[in-house]
Amino acid sequence: MEDVTRKFAALDHKTEIKEILSSVYDSLLVKGYNPINQLVGYIISEDPTYITNYNNARALICRIDRDELLQELLVSYLGK
Repeated sequence: MEDVTRKFAALDHKTEIKEILSSVYDSLLVKGYNPINQLVGYIISEDPTYITNYNNARALICRIDRDELLQELLVSYLGK
């Protein structure tokens, strides 16, 4: 057996957060919710029931640490 270390090309964490957030937003919209209100409720409370199970949105949003999510949102909003 050959002793070789394999390398993976991991997703850029910022890109992953953006893709998950966009997917969750779209799922909430399709189900008739106000996505902004639901996401704010989730961020404030960290209660996943604010997010629909449709398209696996709840499981996706739970993959992101809430502190990291807030940090990325602020960085994006402030452009820094």
